Amino acid sequence: MSGPQLRGPDGRTGTDAPAPGDVAALLALLEPVALDAVRRAAAGAAHWSGRGDGKAADAAATNAMREVLVQATPCGTVVTGEGAKDDAPMLEPGEQLGGAGPQYDIAVDPLECTDLCAAGLGGSLTTIGGAAHGTLYQPGAAYYMDKLVVGPAARDALDLEAGPLENARRIAQALGISLTELRVVILDKPRHLEIVRDLRAAGARVSTPTAGDVAGALAAVLDDGDADVLMGIGGTPEGVMTACAVRALGGGMQARLAPQRDDEIRALADAGVDLDATLSLDDLAPGPALFAAAGVTSGLVPAPVPEDDHLRVHTILVTAGKVSRASTVVPNYQHPEN
Repeated sequence: MSGPQLRGPDGRTGTDAPAPGDVAALLALLEPVALDAVRRAAAGAAHWSGRGDGKAADAAATNAMREVLVQATPCGTVVTGEGAKDDAPMLEPGEQLGGAGPQYDIAVDPLECTDLCAAGLGGSLTTIGGAAHGTLYQPGAAYYMDKLVVGPAARDALDLEAGPLENARRIAQALGISLTELRVVILDKPRHLEIVRDLRAAGARVSTPTAGDVAGALAAVLDDGDADVLMGIGGTPEGVMTACAVRALGGGMQARLAPQRDDEIRALADAGVDLDATLSLDDLAPGPALFAAAGVTSGLVPAPVPEDDHLRVHTILVTAGKVSRASTVVPNYQHPEN
């Protein structure tokens, strides 16, 4: 039987889904690769924390992550990566990385929250999501999407068409709490001013980080997270990576493309993309997936800690129903010249 056939805005159609046993073997093979990639990227970016040069931090993380992925046995195809909208160093969509082994899809941001890293502020991560080849959603020229992300208990309460306040009420009801107890994460952006105002007026507790909707989504879906729902418009690469984590942990997610720039709007119109379509988790990450991240500055995942000529890097790995946190020494770490 054929698996799901997905078509992203770039027009590529997904392949038949591999057998479950093959997917499990692929993800087991991919786990150490993903962890090494985010660890090395974090080690590269950490040197630039607080130095005011986001492009240099991005480049260090991107180069380190690419070096790991190109040497890996499985062959990954980048379906979406942060950087294009900001003309920053990036792993290019369509770029293939790795050997002649099993193929997989990659959604990646080598340095999430670049500006926070440059400013030496908490919340910066290196991130990657992976799944069987041909299954992850491909946003093409879409840089932004509107998202709703919750944990398993509220996954059936989501309805992006209903609007933020109604979703907040539905999620609170599903969780068995009052709206005044609901913890919401929404990025601090001008586009969200009205949503934040309405939710707070209704009594919800709203956190508004300046960046980091991947961390915000994880806070909503992890058992020990300090949020109940992520709402609002953020990046599409972050959305696809988030979908990998949500899929692995049995949470709920809906999204809709939400272009914010003229060139993005034109490109999506030329591609005939339906901007009103609601994307379910089955559209974004229809099968088993994994997500990995490493801390660059303090936050959801701790920042690296120097140890002699090494660096101890903290990671989080999200796989099927499991969250693993670890700290690992990156060998032969040397700070580059200032």
